[in-house]
Amino acid sequence: ADYVLVWETVPRKLIKRKDSSESKGLRERSAIIHRTWRKKFLDKLLDAGIHMEEHTSRLEKKVVHYLLLSAPWSVLCYYAEELQLRLPLQALPNQASNWSDRVLGRLGICNMMAEEVPNLPLDYCTCRFKVNKLQWFLESDKQDTFFSTTQRQRILYEILATTQYGCSKEREVGVDWLLSEKVFTAAFPLHDGPFEVPPEEPAPSSLNQRQILFQYWANWRKWYKYQPLDHIRKYFGEKVAFYFAWLGFYTGWLLPAAVMGTMVFIAGISLMFDDVPSQEICESQEEYRMCPLCRSCPYWQLSSICKMFKAGRLFDHGGTIFFSIFMSLWAVMFLEYWKRMNASLAYRWDCSDFKDIEERPRPQFTAMAPLTIINPITGAEELYFPKRSRRHRVLAGSMVIIMMIAIVVMFVVSVILYRVVVAILLSSSGYFQFVASASRIASITGSLVNLFFILILSKIYISLAHFLTKWEMHRTETEYEDAFIFKVFIFQFVSFYSSPIYIAFFKGRFVGYPGNYVNFLGVRSEECSPGGCLIELAQELLIIMVGKQIINNMQEVVIPKLKCWWHKHRLDSSKKGESVQAEEAPWEKNYQLLVFEGLFDEYLEMVMQFGFITIFVAACPLAPLFALLNNWVEIRLDAQKFVCDYRRPVAERAQGIGIWFYILEVIAQLAVISNAFLIAFTSDFLPRTYYKYIYDSSLRGYVNFTLAYAPWDFVLQNNSTCRYRAFRDQDGNLSLTYWHLLAIRLGFIIAFEHVVFFIARVIELLVPDIPESVEVKVKRERYLAKEALAENKV
Repeated sequence: ADYVLVWETVPRKLIKRKDSSESKGLRERSAIIHRTWRKKFLDKLLDAGIHMEEHTSRLEKKVVHYLLLSAPWSVLCYYAEELQLRLPLQALPNQASNWSDRVLGRLGICNMMAEEVPNLPLDYCTCRFKVNKLQWFLESDKQDTFFSTTQRQRILYEILATTQYGCSKEREVGVDWLLSEKVFTAAFPLHDGPFEVPPEEPAPSSLNQRQILFQYWANWRKWYKYQPLDHIRKYFGEKVAFYFAWLGFYTGWLLPAAVMGTMVFIAGISLMFDDVPSQEICESQEEYRMCPLCRSCPYWQLSSICKMFKAGRLFDHGGTIFFSIFMSLWAVMFLEYWKRMNASLAYRWDCSDFKDIEERPRPQFTAMAPLTIINPITGAEELYFPKRSRRHRVLAGSMVIIMMIAIVVMFVVSVILYRVVVAILLSSSGYFQFVASASRIASITGSLVNLFFILILSKIYISLAHFLTKWEMHRTETEYEDAFIFKVFIFQFVSFYSSPIYIAFFKGRFVGYPGNYVNFLGVRSEECSPGGCLIELAQELLIIMVGKQIINNMQEVVIPKLKCWWHKHRLDSSKKGESVQAEEAPWEKNYQLLVFEGLFDEYLEMVMQFGFITIFVAACPLAPLFALLNNWVEIRLDAQKFVCDYRRPVAERAQGIGIWFYILEVIAQLAVISNAFLIAFTSDFLPRTYYKYIYDSSLRGYVNFTLAYAPWDFVLQNNSTCRYRAFRDQDGNLSLTYWHLLAIRLGFIIAFEHVVFFIARVIELLVPDIPESVEVKVKRERYLAKEALAENKV
């Protein structure tokens, strides 16, 4: 059997006696409707020629029915042609190769990452299946193995998804609807067998495909080995294989970024001890009396921020400029080389032209589309949903999204107000420890509150996005997924990045000056902490990025295990008159596993991480290192979930990673602009450089240069003078130095962006999207297919 349908029934005598007659009647009516739909559906499957075999498992309070499905040869051939499946004409040696393996081979270095995985799938020269050309396909006489397991499962899913169970006028179609109506409790393809390897250690070649994946991929001891992508593709299909190929490729590319970022951070440590302005602040004692941070706050000495200012130098120095340019070009090169890798894999896995030709309407679209239309290309009648109606629905959905984004912005504003109020309360508390670190405590707790808000709002929004995308009536699965992904990404982008964007570009910009401070909702505008906004941004990034990664990894380890345990415990504990120790049937073991819910969460986590390590990399050069460490864990965690914890997904075809690639391209472009503004306006790099060239190359006197004197009005009112960070004169007006620096900042942004974008375009031109070797292979395959399927072939 290739596919299993499961449903549960409660015998009449076990329906609770306490239930009222009304609820009993409702239950019975629902059970009758479900039985009717199920019978019609299964009768239609029998008419379609599907072989069925039913098994039951009696539990204490219910009976679980397992229906094993398999398709005979004639049905497989009919649907293989209908679905335009590609089948082999000629076997070729496996052409899988890895650039790092080739480089290390040329250098004569032993490659620790390479490993021989047993039962390596062959490469094939393929073409679309035609029943009348059957004899030209490889091994067409072996009916049991001619179609692969994943192809048989895909054919069965297609039959299940398009079979009617009700009146044709109402278009009651497909197993997905029956699952949502609880007529069936599960529908899934069977795994190849157990994933545990027997203790007697059999020969590697005798292991089943699932055991090979567990032993050579999902095993923690293999953390440094290449992933067996061809095995993953053979077992789970192209869509899952492309995700793991991209994740492995991205993780490999993070290695040089992490090394470079760590070197820049180490350079920051050495610069921190030799920094002249830091020494001036630490040695100033009571030389710089600073203005109060709020109305009721005391005056304070600049020397009290010695440690915080030194810590700021870890992230804010000349190496940051170099690293920002490096990461901007890294992102462009990573995407360009992924395009080449994608093209090679799409050719090798026979899905180069999948999207344009093979994709069929979604079952939900088939069930609910109100009209039919003649396709101008094929001349066939097909289901249709008016574009005008869809546009109206998309517009209405957009209003809901804008409303949700407004709620996120309100939360961000509330977190800002929280930070300001906590800083004021701690500063005026009178306790020295709180007064000294009021800003830091407010900032850290604000970041944690922000992370908590983000995680809760994300859960609510994802279910809302699902509802809106279904309502928009997209024709194909790709269109549906792209619309859903776009909605959720926009929301997540705003919720995850709004707080770092505020700290990077707005915090401390509109403060005013002593005696004339700017108020927002009755509270004074937030200033950057004494160490500068860049260290606050680094702290915010690390809390959100690393905090989210830790929470996600804990969820990925604990939640699937708990769910599996609970599902198994529920079934085992209610078995009636059966020994729990008795060997369970494979379909029972598969039923105890978790439902596969798609790759969306996995992709979203990685894409948001990509944003953190590129858009704000000027603030935190260690971000790529944390990302690399996380991804090493992530690959094996995801592998274990797929092999051990999930029911086997239906093998789906794909050409690549879909809309996620275009999102990554947008992030790479934003990263260049963001880093230019970060260095120009948030970092101290340009004011320091200006001071070096105009005043003193040793930076002596730089601290005094950055501090303004309180205006005369404030001094007369308080009978005391003080200093504050700004380029203003004693009347509170912006000084000439401020305007000089503004011109330098804007000039730097223009120069930085033009240089980086120019180099990026040169890289794009020099690196072709499709490798030349792949283009030759594609032409060769087309030629062989044309020869094999020629009408006049003798």
